[in-house]
Amino acid sequence: MQNSIVTASYEPNSITVGIVGGGQLGKMIAMAAKRMSLRIAILDPDKLCPAASLADELIISSFKDDASIRKLARISNVLTYEIELANSRVLEELVSEKYPVHPDPRTLNIIQNKLKQKQFLRNNNVPVAEFELVTSETMLRKNCQKYGFPVLLKACEDSYDGRGNFLISTEKDIGKGLNYFRGKQCMLEAFVPFTKELSVMVARNTFGQIEAFPIVENIHTKNILYTTIAPARIPTNLARKALACAKKAIKTLNGAGIFGVEMFLNKDGSVLINEIAPRPHNSGHYSIEACTVSQFEQHLRAIFGLPLANPRLITPAVMVNILGPEDYSGLYSLKRINQVLKIQGLNLHVYGKPTTKPLRKLGHMTIVAKSIKQALLKAEFARKALIVAKIKEAN
Repeated sequence: MQNSIVTASYEPNSITVGIVGGGQLGKMIAMAAKRMSLRIAILDPDKLCPAASLADELIISSFKDDASIRKLARISNVLTYEIELANSRVLEELVSEKYPVHPDPRTLNIIQNKLKQKQFLRNNNVPVAEFELVTSETMLRKNCQKYGFPVLLKACEDSYDGRGNFLISTEKDIGKGLNYFRGKQCMLEAFVPFTKELSVMVARNTFGQIEAFPIVENIHTKNILYTTIAPARIPTNLARKALACAKKAIKTLNGAGIFGVEMFLNKDGSVLINEIAPRPHNSGHYSIEACTVSQFEQHLRAIFGLPLANPRLITPAVMVNILGPEDYSGLYSLKRINQVLKIQGLNLHVYGKPTTKPLRKLGHMTIVAKSIKQALLKAEFARKALIVAKIKEAN
């Protein structure tokens, strides 16, 4: 790994962080960077992306464009990314030319393909669910019988937030699943009858120091993260087991930065790794208000080769996503903000996306309280109070 980019003599406003992707994660990385007087350069295809308002330099281009990524590198001291759609090949070329890119693009290349990710983890003795590459409809039907229904059909690439998953509940769903992913490489994965979905943010800096945040509990709806509860409502021994599993997974991967590790907790107390994100993660947003260091500052410390903080949970917290209505795409407004902001302990984050889409993440709310029970009650009230309303465009 490369050493520290920041020397003992740090000059404010003299170092630029280049971020591939200007979504909400890029925006929150930028917010943490601005507090440290770092400059920000963003590459994103949307000039109105959430991070644009914080960018000192904004390159409007595809995440995969070679020339644009190289331009971003020329105006930055270090590159990172907030989205798995980044061009891992050109990022690997930059690393071979001794340019600092974190996390390591080789890790990004592995994680970009769900099949390759699961194969890598299995080959390194990290526990995962059973899976197979789908090579034909005949083999798919055979493996569905092998695993038993339900099973998950997954697109191997260009899928996130659960959009690349199709649940096959009966034999009649097999044809529907293949049609849904027509033209895409797919894998079949055994369904895990988990008791809880867990995750943890694990950071590693360029010197190999590793620090982990608390284990949290996640609740999804339609494959989109709905609620994160910190800490997870599990016994201490199971939290330790989940943390050990997550750290083992990260130690097998190269590179510095923060990683979101999603896991399943089974009835027998065993833990399986579901997916790993080589970037800040939605389930780590609670850390901004509830921990001694946020996942975004920890990511910056990691990629600059600075000492990592030991993240401690200061208070119980619940994070809820603000999602777009399922029946509408277009301009929107947030209604009843006054009611929401009257809730003690509530912190509102609005990402600034100009339009909504079904289940699009428009923001989040983190509620801190003396107990998880109190935080959950306040979170449910806030969720019902806040309304994402349609705006009709003028003729």
